[in-house]
Amino acid sequence: MSVKFLSEDWLNASSETLAADSDYQSATATTDLTLMFVVTDTPDGDVEYNVTMANGSTAFAPGALEGADATIRNNYETAMAISKGDLNTQAAFISGKLKVEGNLAKIMMNQSALTALADALKDMEIEY
Repeated sequence: MSVKFLSEDWLNASSETLAADSDYQSATATTDLTLMFVVTDTPDGDVEYNVTMANGSTAFAPGALEGADATIRNNYETAMAISKGDLNTQAAFISGKLKVEGNLAKIMMNQSALTALADALKDMEIEY
């Protein structure tokens, strides 16, 4: 079953997919990271959601997250390309398509966990 990208169903399906992936949980067992995402220019307007990674458990939730380690901003086209695997997050950052505010060092320290996150979600059926 496919879910609409950035919808509440997508957030829930992402959390459920990660909760069912023991390899992902092992890869992120020591991770403690909170991220807020702001995606502009989506078909439904601007979308905010957050991701909390703590001790092998990851939850996606709608809305802003006070005190997040970092806020990541990009437009819908960039978010979609990253989600599809057509654009690398580092390349998006370097080219200015993705902007990060907050604790960039903490993101860099947890790069392997973020790679594991992307790998664990890559096979989800998503409607763009």
